[in-house]
Amino acid sequence: MTIPPLPAIMIEPAVRAALLEDLGRAGDLTTDAIVPADARTTCALVARQPGVVAGLDFALWAFRLIDPRIECHVSLPDGSRLKPGDLIATVTGPARGILTGERVALNFLSHLSGVASATRGIADAIEGTKARVCCTRKTMPGLRAAQKYAVRVGGGSNHRFGLDDAVLIKDNHVAIAGGVKPAVERARAGVGHLVKIELEVDTLDQLREAMTLRVDAVLLDNMGPDLLREAVSIVDGRAITEASGRIRPETAPAIAASGVDLLSVGWLTHSAQVLDIGLDHRDG
Repeated sequence: MTIPPLPAIMIEPAVRAALLEDLGRAGDLTTDAIVPADARTTCALVARQPGVVAGLDFALWAFRLIDPRIECHVSLPDGSRLKPGDLIATVTGPARGILTGERVALNFLSHLSGVASATRGIADAIEGTKARVCCTRKTMPGLRAAQKYAVRVGGGSNHRFGLDDAVLIKDNHVAIAGGVKPAVERARAGVGHLVKIELEVDTLDQLREAMTLRVDAVLLDNMGPDLLREAVSIVDGRAITEASGRIRPETAPAIAASGVDLLSVGWLTHSAQVLDIGLDHRDG
């Protein structure tokens, strides 16, 4: 499935802010001192390790914002599987602009490709089950849309984007409200009819109570495969079931085999390892 790219209006401000942070008050002292103003070059974005590419638009915006004369040619678009040595894209034009934009371009591309690659690892691990892997709100400030896009590129799904697009009742909400029932009832009375309500549960007793309250989804927190299987049986298709808590590629298959609908994985965005991608000089 082809994932629609993010609109430029969402990409450009993030890249512009990163470039301004990098350029500081005096610009690229190293490049401006060493590289002649009229020098031109071609460089290649090359994979150093296996993975999934994501964030090319962010990388290419970094070069174009520095110098609109830089031309970019994409060989492997977002979503492509990579092996070491694969050519992802080439950039040609004023050498100063390419070198100045290099680090910001690679920061975005390597990070977002890391998110997509980690997501792909979970998605591959649970292939053959009905479960899908999804991310959470544990994103880097200012990069939520980009990171959630990378999750989709990697074969995952997105949980809510913010506090305003769904209700997720967690343990602290329940404790302050005085119980599961008042928490759910207040939420249902306080939001519109199109807003879905999800409840986090830690025990099967909480889950049984939730099923009497007609919640739309249940977040089954830190339950092992056997307990998850029993939880899925209790729900019996009456709500979406979402497993959460310390899910890794090696534990994901057993969790998915329990019959849950979603595997919610926070580290995909807050701790995914970057994918090693380099910018190699291609001409003399």
